[in-house]
Amino acid sequence: MTTTRRTLLAGSAAVTTGAVLGAPAAQAHDRQKPTVVLVHGAFADASGWNGVAGRLVRDGYPVLAPANPLRGVATDSAYLASILATLSGPLVLAAHSYGGIVVTNAATGNPNVKALVYVAAFVPDQGETLLGLQTKYPGSRLDEAALDFRPYGEGVDGYIKKAVFRDVFAGDVPRATTDLMWAGQRPSDVRALQEPSGAPAWKTVPSWYLVARDDQVLPAAAQRFMARRAGAQVREAGTSHVAMIARPDTTADLIKRAAR
Repeated sequence: MTTTRRTLLAGSAAVTTGAVLGAPAAQAHDRQKPTVVLVHGAFADASGWNGVAGRLVRDGYPVLAPANPLRGVATDSAYLASILATLSGPLVLAAHSYGGIVVTNAATGNPNVKALVYVAAFVPDQGETLLGLQTKYPGSRLDEAALDFRPYGEGVDGYIKKAVFRDVFAGDVPRATTDLMWAGQRPSDVRALQEPSGAPAWKTVPSWYLVARDDQVLPAAAQRFMARRAGAQVREAGTSHVAMIARPDTTADLIKRAAR
């Protein structure tokens, strides 16, 4: 996997894909703040960052939330790195779930990236895989039985089944909301599960981590292990895997701390 360019994931109704928010109205103020790049993970899209993005924009932060292709670690990371290369000034990358693998790779070698924020996210070391980290500790309910598989071209996409989507993915979010999240979920190519990660940016870039204690996808024990290994500043919340949706204030506050 390349170490100079990697992918970014996210996009949102509150954040126009490929556009930086917060300008021109607060342009002079924005120049004093880093651009925050919000990266979504699998089974989601950038709209999951709406609550966080809105809070950051109101506080004068430029925000970018591009869509994550979800085709594979190397592919997604290269895509994000290409986007980051177009941005000037200091950057703070915030990632959820699988997005953590993407930013870990995409930020490597980019001197503009000043902080990494992981929200119930994977923080791999070189050679590690998503599946290996997810199953390192017991407790994940996102297994093969929880997924629907749909072939496409030469690959296979995985979707979380409707019957378990809320309980496994977003247990503290209203059902009316999770029904829409399920319908609009963006699948990931299953090959991403066992694709090894490259040289990690967290070895040279300061990091922050929001541990979701009630996570049924990535066990809290795994989150604490990865955060501790990365030397991250840690905050915990009693919330599901989608902490940025269920706890947008807490998530935005952690990102702003990293930005400062």
